[in-house]
Amino acid sequence: MNLMFFRRERPKNPTFEDRLESLRKAGFTVSAPVGGKVRVSRETCAIDLIEKDGAVQSVGTAGIRMGDDIGFLVDGGFQKFFQTAAGKKKPALAEELNAVHAFEEDLKEGLGQQSYYNESLGTVSTFYLYDRVKDRDRGVARRVWE
Repeated sequence: MNLMFFRRERPKNPTFEDRLESLRKAGFTVSAPVGGKVRVSRETCAIDLIEKDGAVQSVGTAGIRMGDDIGFLVDGGFQKFFQTAAGKKKPALAEELNAVHAFEEDLKEGLGQQSYYNESLGTVSTFYLYDRVKDRDRGVARRVWE
C-alpha cells in the first residue's frame, strides 16, 4: 500500500523591498526613501508608504500630486476637491477621480493587499464636509452654552 502525503506550500511573506519591486514591475515609480517614507506614483497619482513591523503601511491616503505634496480627496457636498496638508485646494476633475481610483486598486493588487467591496465601487474621500456642522471633523463640537 503506497500512501501519498500532500503538504501545503508554506505561505511566503514578502519583505518590504519585495513588495516595492512588485510595484515597479506593475508600472509604478518608486522613489528612494526620504525620512523613512517611500513615494509611489503613477502619472498624476501618488501615495507615501512606510515599513512597519515588516509590513507596508500607507502614510495618509492616495491622491494627486500637487507640487511636492499629495492632495487628498475632500467631499464638500456640492463638489469634490483635492487638498494638501498645507491647505492648498484644487477642484477634482472626473478624470482625476478615475485615475485615483484605478491607482488605489492597482496599488493594492501590486502589494498583495485585499480590495474591499465598498472601496472598489468608487473613489472614497478622506473627509466629508457637506453637513455644515462647524468643526464636525475636529472632535467634539463647541456647544452653544460654552
